[in-house]
Amino acid sequence: MLLTPRTTASRPKALRTPRIAAALIAAAASTALLAAGAPSPATPLGIGDRLFPHLGNPGYDVETYDIAFTYHGDNRKPLDAVTKIYARATDYLERVNLDFAHGTVRSVEMNGERARFESSGEDLVVTPTASVGRGDRMLITVRHTSDPVPSKDTEGGWLRTGDGLAMANQADAAHRVFPCNDHPADKAEFTFRITAPKGLTAVANGLPAGTTRNGAATTWAYRSHHPMATELAQVSIGRSTVVHREGPHGLPVRDVVPTKDRKVLERWLKKTPGQIGWMEQKVGRYPFEVYGILVADARTGFELETQTLSLFERDIFTRPEYPEWYVDAIMVHELAHQWFGDSVSPKSWSDLWLNEGHATWYEALFAEEKADRPLADRMRNAYRHSDRWRAAGGPPARPKAPAPGQKISIFRPVVYDGSALVLYALRQEIGHEAFDRLEREWVRIHHDGNAETADFVRLASQVAGRDLGGFFDGWLYGEKTPPMPGHPEWKTGK
Repeated sequence: MLLTPRTTASRPKALRTPRIAAALIAAAASTALLAAGAPSPATPLGIGDRLFPHLGNPGYDVETYDIAFTYHGDNRKPLDAVTKIYARATDYLERVNLDFAHGTVRSVEMNGERARFESSGEDLVVTPTASVGRGDRMLITVRHTSDPVPSKDTEGGWLRTGDGLAMANQADAAHRVFPCNDHPADKAEFTFRITAPKGLTAVANGLPAGTTRNGAATTWAYRSHHPMATELAQVSIGRSTVVHREGPHGLPVRDVVPTKDRKVLERWLKKTPGQIGWMEQKVGRYPFEVYGILVADARTGFELETQTLSLFERDIFTRPEYPEWYVDAIMVHELAHQWFGDSVSPKSWSDLWLNEGHATWYEALFAEEKADRPLADRMRNAYRHSDRWRAAGGPPARPKAPAPGQKISIFRPVVYDGSALVLYALRQEIGHEAFDRLEREWVRIHHDGNAETADFVRLASQVAGRDLGGFFDGWLYGEKTPPMPGHPEWKTGK
C-alpha cells in the first residue's frame, strides 16, 4: 500500500488507523473452562500477531477459497454470496473459527452437513456435528451477504466506486467481505465467481476461467494459479473496459479502467510492459500468471498491490500536479510488491518493512535510473528524518501498534523511506554485487511463500559471507539510526 499525497507530489503523510483489541485472554479463559470439564463458550481467537492479535485463527490451514458474489447493480445494497473454504485441520477442533464481520450469515455447512454457528467479536464460530481430527479435510460452505456500505467505525473491505465496487482489504479487512482466515501467514488459492447485471464487467485476481450468461446477468469466473493472502484479494465490478497487451516472455497484461477514461489513460497503461521488464532485470522473472492495473473511479488516498491486479485511484493519473516521473515511480512501487509482499508474503505484520521497504527501494531506484532523481539524495533526506520517524512509529522491524480506531496507521514513513534506508545501508555495507544477489535469492527461495525478518537477516549473512546480526540489530530494532556506512557526514535531524 502506498499512501497518496492529496495536494503535492511530496511524500505523503501517513494516515492514522483502527484496530480491535486482542482476544487471547478470552482464549485462555476458554482453555481453563475445558480443563474444568465445562463446555467452552464461543470466543474470538487469533494467531497472536503482535500488531493484530485478533486476526487469523489457529488449528487449520486453508488450501482453497471458492467465492461467489451476486451483485444487484446498487453499490449501497448487500451482495449475496457463497464462500466455500477447503482446509486441512492442523489440530483437533471442536469448533472452527473464521474471521467474518459486516455481513449476515444465512447458513453454514461442514462437509455437506448443517453446522451450528454464532458470531463472537469479529469471528464466525462454527460447531460441526462431529469434532475434527488433526489432518482431516474440511469443506466449510457459508451462505451470507457481503455489505459494501461501511459502518461508521470501520474502513476497508469493499470500496464503492463511481460505477460499482472494488476491494481494498489491507491490512485486516478481507473478513469484512467474505469469511476467511484473515492473516497473510495462511495463503491459499482463490476462485471468484461474480454475477452482475447487463452492462457491467467483473474482473478478479488471476486468469479468466469462463463466462456464463443467464438472462440479463453474466457470471465471470477467475482463478489464481498461485497462493494468495486474503488482504490481496481483488474483485472489480463496474462499467469497465479490459485492455489487453503483452509483456515480457508473452506475459498477459490486462488493465481494467473506467470505459469513459480508456483513451486518457492509455499513455500510462502502455508503460507497464517496460516496467515489468525493468523489474525482471533487477530481481528475476515476474512471479505470477498475469499482471495489470485496476483504475478505480474513487478517492482512496492510497494505491494497493492486490495480487496480479494492482489498485490505483483515478486521480493519480489525471491530476496535473503529479509529475510524470513521480507517477511512473508509483506504478513501479506497486509492481515491485508483486515480488515483495505478494509472492513473498510476511509471516507477521511486524515484517511489513520487508514489503514496503523493498517497494520503496525499487520505486526510488527506478526514479534514479529513468528520471535522474538521485537515490543518494533521497536516502540522505530519509536519514535526516529517520530518528523522528522511529520515535513516532517505532523501529522498522518493531513498529508500534496501530492507533486506536485507525487500522492503517501501521503504514507510517518508517516502513517506507525509513525501511528503504535500511536497504541502502545494507548495500553500502556489503557492496552492490552482493546486494543484488541477495535480492534475487530472496524472491527465488521464498517464492509463493511466507518469510520473516530473521529469514532476511540469515540470507543476507550467507550471501555476504559474514554474520550481519549486529548490523541489522541497530538498523532494524534500534531507537536511534546507526551511522550510515560510507557516509559519516550524514546526520539525523539536520
